[in-house]
Amino acid sequence: MERKVKVAAVSYLNTRPLLYGFRDHPVMKMLELSVDYPAKIAQQLIDGEVDVALVPVAIIPKLKEYHIISDYCIGAEGPVASVCLFSDVPLNEIKRIYLDYQSRTSVALLKVLVREHWKLDAELIETTGDYQDKIKGTDAGLVIGDRALAQRHVSPFIYDLAEHWMRFTSLPFVFAAWISNKPLPVEFIQEFSNANSIGIHNIPAVVAENAYPLYDLTTYYTQNISYPLTPSKRQGMQRFLSYLV
Repeated sequence: MERKVKVAAVSYLNTRPLLYGFRDHPVMKMLELSVDYPAKIAQQLIDGEVDVALVPVAIIPKLKEYHIISDYCIGAEGPVASVCLFSDVPLNEIKRIYLDYQSRTSVALLKVLVREHWKLDAELIETTGDYQDKIKGTDAGLVIGDRALAQRHVSPFIYDLAEHWMRFTSLPFVFAAWISNKPLPVEFIQEFSNANSIGIHNIPAVVAENAYPLYDLTTYYTQNISYPLTPSKRQGMQRFLSYLV
């Protein structure tokens, strides 16, 4: 390969099993790795600043060309725990919802559920920074990632988006996938997917080096997040993308 493949990943706890196996792996000789939050690396992939990124699948329609290059993803086949609508009141009493600026897919999923499943008449408010302190009264908030695991200790009402998607469609959900904006060599793709698999098969080792007192990471990595990109997950992803057209 003439140059190293530029790869961007998310800096959340949920990516640690996927990234664990990259250390000392032969694929590292083929790539440059950077980390940031989902919406940021999504824009980098759209703009061509990186070649591959673990991105929210909602950006797929914005890409001129896309290839899913790994057998692993950030998915869920039930409650995901870290992508939730948090509220002080039940769903039917919510008047406004603050949207997490860090992930396009979670916001898009929330909009689908609000419109198609819950049928709520709530005002949706974009954010650009911290907003969790505004989640009170009839104002709810969509919070994702590590901050969502913390918010679980604060809000009395928690609506898990993956769980409600499953109730709505009977399909699993894919939040993020490894997507490239150009064709890549088969050798790279094989090595890349192999590196992903190492942490997935060594969850105790991943948990051991990521101390996190707010939520049990063994539960999170083995019961909440579902990493293999299965045919049913691909089906769920296509169903979700059909709502974005």
